Parts: sequence; structure tokens; C-alpha cells
Amino acid sequence: MTSPPTPRRSLSGPSVDRLFELKTLTHQRLLLRLSVDALKRISRDGLRGEVAALVERLVADESLPITLGERDRLVEEILDEVFGLGPLEPLLKDPTISDILVNGCQQVFVERGGKLEETKVRFADNKHLLHIIEKIVSSVGRRIDESVPLVDARLADGSRVNAIIPPLAIDGPSVSIRRFGRKVVSNDDMIRTQTLTKGMLEVLGACVEGRLNIVVSGGTGSGKTTFLNALSRFLPEHERVITIEDTAELQLQVPDVVRFETRPANIEGRGLVSQRQLLATALRMRPDRILLGEARGAEALDMLQAMSTGVEGSMTTIHANSPGDAFSRMETMVMMAKLDLPPRFIRQQMASNINLIVQTARLSDGSRKVIEVSEVIGLAGMDIQLQPVFIFERTGVGENGRVQGRFRGVNQAPRFLERLRLQGIRLTPRLFEENTVVA
Repeated sequence: MTSPPTPRRSLSGPSVDRLFELKTLTHQRLLLRLSVDALKRISRDGLRGEVAALVERLVADESLPITLGERDRLVEEILDEVFGLGPLEPLLKDPTISDILVNGCQQVFVERGGKLEETKVRFADNKHLLHIIEKIVSSVGRRIDESVPLVDARLADGSRVNAIIPPLAIDGPSVSIRRFGRKVVSNDDMIRTQTLTKGMLEVLGACVEGRLNIVVSGGTGSGKTTFLNALSRFLPEHERVITIEDTAELQLQVPDVVRFETRPANIEGRGLVSQRQLLATALRMRPDRILLGEARGAEALDMLQAMSTGVEGSMTTIHANSPGDAFSRMETMVMMAKLDLPPRFIRQQMASNINLIVQTARLSDGSRKVIEVSEVIGLAGMDIQLQPVFIFERTGVGENGRVQGRFRGVNQAPRFLERLRLQGIRLTPRLFEENTVVA
């Protein structure tokens, strides 16, 4: 590189500031010694010795009294800057974190166990944060600048990233990372954390195997995608599944999977590939099932049509706070197709083609639960009729702040039992007599 030499300067102030400045200075010296291309070719382990030597030299030059542990930490942080996402790397390596929320360079929050907490992670300035954002979006072939100040992207581990920068973000660049990490949440994990009961999961698994069309409804962060992943474990191995998502998050546990991801328009407004287009393509590829990551717009109509034309057992998620709200939102989405369909026709299509609604929620204590499983009975007049099969009844909050309640079976003879029976799938009546207390 041709950058001018970094001037020698005195490092002083509080310990954290001193170490931060030392890290910045070491990084600058490293870039003077090695070109950007050279850094791309060398491995992390191969560069560790070079970084350690630079840190030793700077510490000696500045006569800084730092411990061996602080030196080791500095080396790893500098390597994170070169090979990873800088200050965010330790958070990305923490399996207990489900969300990372960056509100400008000086404020970073994480979510653990459904609760937000502020971290001590900081960036040098907004320019430093913007550099990290650019590394994220460039890795998936996208760009972010004043002309394209809003980007959705995906990390290598599947985590979803949304970044927004000035002029849209008034107080500086902002980033949110929804973690979809290395460990897929198992059925046992969800039963242990009381997301639902073993009996409820067995019933839902039978409904997936029996090719019922299922919509998972819930608010932001309520665990919809996680639950859709869980349901996918019940898909027969011999079936061909196609997933369609805006940002690929689903991690299906079946061998024959084709994954589609939408593409936004470029700066000239060209190149857009929507979920509707991908759904049309999927139907030409002999799917046994289609999993639409989230219904957000006019593709809801195409999904309903797919469910009614041989692709039974398909599933999707939708943002809604109750099963009734889910149908209201879906009706609005179908109308976005601008085909001037009568409201009664739309509701008839939803009532005929959707068999189950699974409602998820994030409760006040941060826990995520399936709070209702409802069967779609049909259309009465203009109203879609729902019959709850299981519900979670909240009874209060314990001294530890945990939400108390019970999972309870409501309908011991849902209509889908006959459909399952005809396919050789039998469920014992005791599964619908659920009465499990959560304390």
C-alpha cells in the first residue's frame, strides 16, 4: 500500500481507551507492512506471529504496562479486524446470543434468552462501523452506500443481517443480526424449554406427515422460523422440498431440498427476482412440498393456489398476533396481487386450503411458546371458522419473573383425525387431553 507512515504518538488515558488505541495503531502498521491482497492470501494462523511481533514492538516503544492476557486479547482482536467482523466477532461466537443490535458506533445490544442487554462492544467511529457493514454486504455480492443505503444480507453461518446507513439512519449506521447459528434447535430443546409439550409436537408431526397445509403465525422474534425448522423434521425423506425466502434462514433436515432466495433490484431498478417469480419456478420443478419462509405480499395468492393444486403439505409463516389476524393479513396480501378478486372468493380459498394455524409468541419473560394450535373448519358467511385444538393459558408471573400457565387440550376430536386415519396415521386420544402446568 502507499499510505503515508503512521506518526509516532503517545498512548495515554484509561486502560480501555489505551488498548483500543493500541489496537488501531497496530492495525495501521500491519496494513503498511502488508498489502490488502497479501492479507487476503495469508491465513489467520500465519498472520498471528506477525501481529504479535508488532504488538510487542509498539508496547516496548510506548512503554505501556499491559499484561500478557491483554496482549493476547489485542492480537485476537486485530485478527478479527482482518479476517472477520471486528468487534462483532466475539458476539457471533457466543451461542447464547440470538440477536445482535448495533445502534451506531457506541451502542451495541444483544438478546439472550429473550431479554435485551447492552454490551461493552464499541467501534472506533462510524467509519469503522461502516467498514464492517461493507465487509458483510460485499461478501454476498451486494453494495451499500448513499445511493443504496438499506441492505439485507446473510452471513456464512446463515444469520440474517439488516443494515441501514445515512441519510436514512439519522444517528449513524445501524445493524441488526438475527442469529441462525451452527446448532439447530432440536425437538428435545423445545420441549425442555417448554415451547410446547411432547404431545403437541407429536400431533403436529403427524399433521406434517399427513400433508396438512400449515401456517405458522407470530410476532417479530416469536420463533416462527425456528418452529418451521422443527416441523420440517417430520417431512418424509423421500419427498422433494423447495424453500423460498427473502433471506435464506431455513435449515431443513431432509436430503432432497432446493433452496431459492429472492434478489433485490440493482441501482438501476433492474434484476429484481421476487417470491412470486420463485414460486412460479418452483411449481415447474416437481415439488412435493413448498416452504415459503414468510408470506409478505402478493405471493400469498400463489401459495394458496399451490396448496390447492397438488402441493399439499406446504407451509409458510406470517407476521400476526393471533390466528384471526393471520387470515386478515393474508387477505390483504392476496389483494396486493391486484386481480380484483372478490373478498368472499379470497376467504373461501384460505378456508379451503389452509388446514392448521400454529400461533407462536414471545412472552414477557423472554420465553417463546406455541400459544395456540387451531384447525380451520371452513367458511360461515364471510367468517373463517377456527377450532382451537391446543392453547396455552397464562395464569400469572412467578417470583422469578417467569410466566406461569398451562398447555391445555381444547378439542379432543379435530376433523383432521379422519384424514390422518385414511393415510394410516393414528393418534391416541390422550394426546388431546393435554393439561401441562408451566411454572
